[in-house]
Amino acid sequence: MTTGALMLDLEGLDPTAEERLLLAQPEVGGLILFARNYESPDQLHRLMRQIRGLRPDLLVAIDQEGGRVQRIRTGATRLPPMATLGKLWRREPEAAIADARELGWLMATELRAFDIDFSFAPVLDIDWSRSGVIGDRAFADSAEGVAELAAAFMHGMHEAGMAATGKHFPGHGWVQADSHLEIPLDERPLEQLEAEDMQPFARLIEAGLDAIMPAHVIYSRLAAEPAGFSAYWLREQLRGRLGFDGVIFSDDLTMEGASVAGGFPDRAERALEAGCDMILVCNHRAGALEVLDYLKSGAAPVSPRLARMQARADVVCDEARLQRARAVAARLRGEAST
Repeated sequence: MTTGALMLDLEGLDPTAEERLLLAQPEVGGLILFARNYESPDQLHRLMRQIRGLRPDLLVAIDQEGGRVQRIRTGATRLPPMATLGKLWRREPEAAIADARELGWLMATELRAFDIDFSFAPVLDIDWSRSGVIGDRAFADSAEGVAELAAAFMHGMHEAGMAATGKHFPGHGWVQADSHLEIPLDERPLEQLEAEDMQPFARLIEAGLDAIMPAHVIYSRLAAEPAGFSAYWLREQLRGRLGFDGVIFSDDLTMEGASVAGGFPDRAERALEAGCDMILVCNHRAGALEVLDYLKSGAAPVSPRLARMQARADVVCDEARLQRARAVAARLRGEAST
C-alpha cells in the first residue's frame, strides 16, 4: 500500500469504530500517539497490534524527546532534558557526545520494542534563553553544541533502526511567542540565521538526517508566511541551498501559528504546495476530516520519500548496551535535578 499525506491522532487507548475506518483510508499515511493513548506496556502493545492489523504500512510516530516532552513515561526510561547534555558538553565535550549517542539509541530502542516507527526528534533549535516553549528541549546554547550533540543523538537512533526528524527549521529558539498559542515573528536577517540557527540543520543534513519539521514562525524579512507554508524556506532554502532530499513534515496544522494560512483545507494545500510531504492534523477531528476530504479530491500526489521513515525490522536489541544506556540516562537525570 502507498503512504498517504495525512497524519492524525486517536482519542484514547483503543481505536474507535470511526477511527478504524479513518485509518483504513489510503490518504491517511501516519498516526501520531500522545500520552492519552498510553496506559501500560501491555495496553500499548495491544494498540499497536490493532493498528498494524489495520494498516501494516502506516507510519506511527510519537514525541519522545526527553525532559518535558516525553509521551511514554512509565514502561520506558525517563530521559533527561537535552540541555543537560549541553551543560556537560561545555565541560567534557567527548563524554557528552558519547552520552548523546547512547540516549538516542536508548530512546529509539525502547520505542521500537513497541513497534513505533519514529520519534519526532532531535530538536535542532538553539537555546537563546528567549523561548519558553523550546528552553531545555534544546541541546545547547550554541550552533556548534547543538550540531555535535544532535548528530550523535541521531546516529544512536540510526543504530537502533529509527529515522530521525530535525525540528523546527530554520530555528525556533529566538522567538518568545509559543507557536501553539500565537503567531511568532522573527525579524532577523538571513545572514544571521545562516550563521547560527541554520547551522545544525546544515550539519545534520550532511550527516544523513532523514526528515525535517519546519517552524510555524514568520521570518518577516524573508517571507510573509510561516516557514511551513513557505516555498522560499522549503524549496529554495531547504531543498535547494541545503540540498535536503529527505521527508518534510508539517508541524501540527491546528496550532495558532498555522492559522494565518486559513481554514484546514487551505492550510493543507499551502503546506503541501510549499513542499511538505506529510501534514499533521492533531487534536481536532473535524479539521482532520476536512483535510481528508481535500486529499480525496486527488489534490496531493503521494510522496515516495515517506516510505523511508518506516523503522528497520532487522535490528536486534543489545541487552548489555540497554543497561549501560539506562545508567547514562539515570546519571544525567541526577545532574539535571541538581
